[in-house]
Amino acid sequence: MESRYIEFLDTTLRDGAQGEGIVFSLEDKLKIIRALDGLGVDYIEAGNPASNPRDAELFRWASKGMRLEKARLAAFGSTCRPGAKAAEASELRALAGCGAGVASIFGKASRRHVERVLQTTPEENLRIIHESVSWLAGRGMEVLFDAEHFFDGFAADPDYALAALRAAREAGASRLVLCDTNGGSLPEAIRRGVRAAVEAFGECVGVHTHNDSGLAAANALAGVEAGARHVQGTINGYGERCGNLDLCTAIPNCALKLGCRCLHEGGLERIGAAARLVADVANLPMNEKAPYVGRSAFAHKGGMHIDAMLKDQGSFEHVDPALLGGERRYLVSDLAGRGALMTRLGDIDPSLRKDSAETSRLLAAVKEMEAEGYSFEGADASLRLRLLGLLGRRPHYFELLDFHVVSRKPEDERNAQAYVKVRVDGQVEITADEGDGPVNAIDLAVRKALSRFFPCIGRMRLKDFKVRVVNSAGTASAVRVQIESTDGEHVWATVGVSSNIIEASVTALTDAVEYLLLSESEGWKG
Repeated sequence: MESRYIEFLDTTLRDGAQGEGIVFSLEDKLKIIRALDGLGVDYIEAGNPASNPRDAELFRWASKGMRLEKARLAAFGSTCRPGAKAAEASELRALAGCGAGVASIFGKASRRHVERVLQTTPEENLRIIHESVSWLAGRGMEVLFDAEHFFDGFAADPDYALAALRAAREAGASRLVLCDTNGGSLPEAIRRGVRAAVEAFGECVGVHTHNDSGLAAANALAGVEAGARHVQGTINGYGERCGNLDLCTAIPNCALKLGCRCLHEGGLERIGAAARLVADVANLPMNEKAPYVGRSAFAHKGGMHIDAMLKDQGSFEHVDPALLGGERRYLVSDLAGRGALMTRLGDIDPSLRKDSAETSRLLAAVKEMEAEGYSFEGADASLRLRLLGLLGRRPHYFELLDFHVVSRKPEDERNAQAYVKVRVDGQVEITADEGDGPVNAIDLAVRKALSRFFPCIGRMRLKDFKVRVVNSAGTASAVRVQIESTDGEHVWATVGVSSNIIEASVTALTDAVEYLLLSESEGWKG
């Protein structure tokens, strides 16, 4: 028997944009639309053309020639208002004239909301649902009907909740989307509501779940198991209050756990990249603990776990990370044993064995550095450089002979100056720069001094910077500085530790430069 195909509608640009701290420009939206189309979702709900000028401009731009390979663009809006005619409703005319081929409109499926929020009669609500859907469908649009507050309404008055669906379906809605708008339903309530809708209307039923009870993913799966064929959510779970269903969890769960067909061919392998792109465009940190797509999802730290994984890769993983375009990571730390270290040494010196004296020496040295405050589990680049150094094989592309930093009371943004002296192949270069604080100033000065010798440094930029106290000695405490750097294609992390925050930063920064030069020479092997 052929597995079921589950449709996915992404509403990152509409429902996700309602999340606190999220603002998408027109260019941001276009970038995300291209990524979602490449991912292979079926529908992209790009916004509400009647609600704001930015969304209206997006649909105007899209209607003039934006070509999507896989997805269909959907415009969001509401039914006409009580007492109004659909043909005269400005929000419906905006949907019909925006250029999108799909309209996603919401209407009330809860008698309580009809009477207390819309302040109209149940009969009038059914009229405006039917008339609004019919008017849009009559203008050639595919209409998806979002039954707002369906599960709360179904629990209180199931007949009326189903009547709202019937009004939309009989008017021509292609999908009836049952919304857990408040995010408070439990999976069994979702199953009951979906089963009733599927029994009444067949395979046109979908679900839209929110995460206010931490159950958006469980509720969506419950809906699919009960017969829903259409699922709505957002990348990374962005959305109002506690967020929406995270499609980066829901899609792999449907594909890998329920055996459903999802996305277009090859889409599952792109889901991690899509998650990171959307986080970057939203200017929000990626949740590295996120299932399937976070860096920690397939990271192993405990020595016994790593040992087991090296013997049987399925022993501590529920799916193969390669299915999602991800990779397995073995973290080297004071909790890890020789097995973790061997995963790093394999491409450095294949002759080393797990039980060799040299391996014992390296492991002891790494654990000693960890005891001093270093943390290599989040700084693979520094670990590689340290291991090469311990083996006497670390290349020295440059030497930082001296540096001096001056930071003054800020009168403008660039309030610090740095002087550096470096040596490359016997040539000494002295230069200076100013920046927004001492770390930025010395970063700029070091790269300025070295760029003449190594042009690739011009592509490098700092991506993230973190400082943490590693002991309790007041203002004299040692600090650990961890940074992420990128050349636009690769990302690598380095670490420095010192009681002098500038020195710790310089260690992490110079490690980052050395790792770039090493990887360029090796062809980015590690």
